[in-house]
Amino acid sequence: MNVIKTDIEGVVIIEPKVFKDSRGYFFESYNKKVFDTEVAQVDFVQDNESCSGRGVMRGLHFQRPPFAQAKLVRCVRGKVLDVAVDIRKGSPTYGKHVAVELSEENHLQFFIPRGFAHGFAVLSDTAIFQYKCDNYYAPDHDGGISIIDTSLGIDWGIELDKATLSEKDTLHPLFRDFVSPFEYDK
Repeated sequence: MNVIKTDIEGVVIIEPKVFKDSRGYFFESYNKKVFDTEVAQVDFVQDNESCSGRGVMRGLHFQRPPFAQAKLVRCVRGKVLDVAVDIRKGSPTYGKHVAVELSEENHLQFFIPRGFAHGFAVLSDTAIFQYKCDNYYAPDHDGGISIIDTSLGIDWGIELDKATLSEKDTLHPLFRDFVSPFEYDK
């Protein structure tokens, strides 16, 4: 696998080695030994999957400590724009984001450490999206930032006024009104 560093330390794009032949393709999507050495030492404990239609936006989500989550995500059907926003107070990249297109064609994966808000927009007719998480879902510790906050400077690749959001996601505060529960650890 090829680990591609981004402009934010710890946030990486993972490009697997894909083997194609007349039968289709094969790739190793996760190997703990390689991941611990090349990316980060993380013990994933929960896998999630969502299916969404074109224009659906999910996020920008996180869980507050002590239930914060690191995530390894990928799109196994369709195409999404996936985004991680640094919400660690004191970080030199606080409020900055990394965006990557994940698709069934490129097989890319995106690692998002704890201390980041995460979201995605569906760019295809449908998308099946998978998450590996290093902590269990804790609904009482849910947090979020408005995914349609234009001050974050994210080009989602869709018209925001036509996006489909959950009721919960429409209630998240704008970044300027957000109080982060995370501190930057140098």
